[in-house]
Amino acid sequence: MQPVVRAIDVGFGYTKFVTHVEGTAITCNHFPSIAAASVSDPAGRAWGGRRKTVAVRVGELFYEAGPDIDLALGNFRPQLLRTDDYLNTAEYLALMRAAMDFMQLDTIDLLVVGLPVALFSAKKSALERLAAGEHSVSNGRIVRVKNALAVAQPQGALVSFASSEGKMDRLRQYESLIIDAGSRTFDWLVTRGMRLVTSRSNSVNRGVHNVLSTIANEIGIDIGEPFQDLDALDLALRKIRPLMLWGKPYSVEKYRPLVAPIAYDAVQSMLGSIGHRNRFECIVVAGGGSYLFKKAIREAFPQYRLEEVSEPMYANVRGYQVAGQAKVGPKADVAPANEGVTGAGTGAVA
Repeated sequence: MQPVVRAIDVGFGYTKFVTHVEGTAITCNHFPSIAAASVSDPAGRAWGGRRKTVAVRVGELFYEAGPDIDLALGNFRPQLLRTDDYLNTAEYLALMRAAMDFMQLDTIDLLVVGLPVALFSAKKSALERLAAGEHSVSNGRIVRVKNALAVAQPQGALVSFASSEGKMDRLRQYESLIIDAGSRTFDWLVTRGMRLVTSRSNSVNRGVHNVLSTIANEIGIDIGEPFQDLDALDLALRKIRPLMLWGKPYSVEKYRPLVAPIAYDAVQSMLGSIGHRNRFECIVVAGGGSYLFKKAIREAFPQYRLEEVSEPMYANVRGYQVAGQAKVGPKADVAPANEGVTGAGTGAVA
């Protein structure tokens, strides 16, 4: 029987996961990274029909998560802890378990998960221990994860891009730069062939959340009351359309220049660590926040044609899936390895 491989990417904005694999087709889904705690199972509380959420138990509490989590929230909107300790929170484990629940599997032979680049060396083993083992999900079910593998988040984007574009063999011969603009962090990887050069890879806490919070604060000043609907603001900026406030359209385009200083700061941090800009075969841009940072990236690399993955939100998790399948299959050399990570052995995903 073919080993069951699945992937989860718990981001600060959204939790992405693989639901189905058929040949080279990888189907993904996502839900907001919000886990609402309660002392009892909230499954039977919804009025007007069952909402699309699941409730998993972590410790003494139930945590509800899923696409319809907004229907379960009051004025308080719990967020995944935006510090480097987020892996140790009950909310993080709850989001991971909720993603497992939506997969509708009882056993996963290999679960691939991801970390920001700056945390990879320090947190890799701890995350693999957290992800492996038995996990309690909804309705008393248990999901057993036999083995877990943690990779640096942009590694997933590289594997996803290389496999989908048929460039795996070519990229093995050159250096590449992979940029992942996420909700909390702006990550970059330098790879030599398909090996990760850790000394020139890193991440900074400059992400979509910083941009949205800055603009939301300005909107609040303009309208004379606090504005905190970051999801609606994200959608308005992404789709280039107005917000709806008090039943009327409210343009956010005048706030778009506020993106530039944050994006510039993130890109300058990257430029300080990657070495000479002219050495790369390709530059791959991924992540759900790429639409906000792409202009600053393009200005930093005017001689390059930026390579963009399709559905950038799912680039990392699709790459995790490919890397996991390579690890358990006959072509285990397709995934990027680590170069210069103490104790990493032959590689993180190979």
